[in-house]
Amino acid sequence: MIDDGYTKYKVHWTDHAPLDDPAIAELERWRRPLFEAGLVGHYPDPGIGYGNISIRTAGSGLFIISGTGTGHLRYTDKAHYALVTHANIEENFVSCTGATQASSETLTHAALYELDSFIGAVVHVHSTGLWERLKSTAPTTDVDVAYGTPEMAREFKRLYRNTSLPETGVAVMAGHESGIVSIGGNLEEAACRILSLHAEYERDPGR
Repeated sequence: MIDDGYTKYKVHWTDHAPLDDPAIAELERWRRPLFEAGLVGHYPDPGIGYGNISIRTAGSGLFIISGTGTGHLRYTDKAHYALVTHANIEENFVSCTGATQASSETLTHAALYELDSFIGAVVHVHSTGLWERLKSTAPTTDVDVAYGTPEMAREFKRLYRNTSLPETGVAVMAGHESGIVSIGGNLEEAACRILSLHAEYERDPGR
């Protein structure tokens, strides 16, 4: 069942002018190949987007993330990203500002950034084939845990403590059909991890 695109956390969104941060150019630079590969996009039926991308900010706030409802866009700009200024996993609460509201997966991104100051970027994509392949080999969240919830955030904490996630930087969301997450010290590392796995799968999907 596809349930992307629905915000499950409580949110305080300050509708603001588009963000003026140089990191947005980097976000668009790496979101574009993810979109072209079909790893970020839009399900025509039921009409919701999938995939999101974020980067730890060097200024005020916690991180900048693609906005909810932007999956269908081939190109993005300052109007399509939100600055997350506060996230409380236990209270299921997010505060953000920008011309768009933060992605429905914001709590998961927040949990990953809390794990290690080394993590500078998070990429969440969808690929059914790659998801099926990685479920048997990569760190995987509990199948009963839904996306965008405090429980999913806690699952990533468990994986970071008890699996190879810190080394491989890639995890599968078993309870979120097709969902895969990668982390990296920077956005290039996080995005290239997924793009490389996707390219390998495209070359030999039957392996």
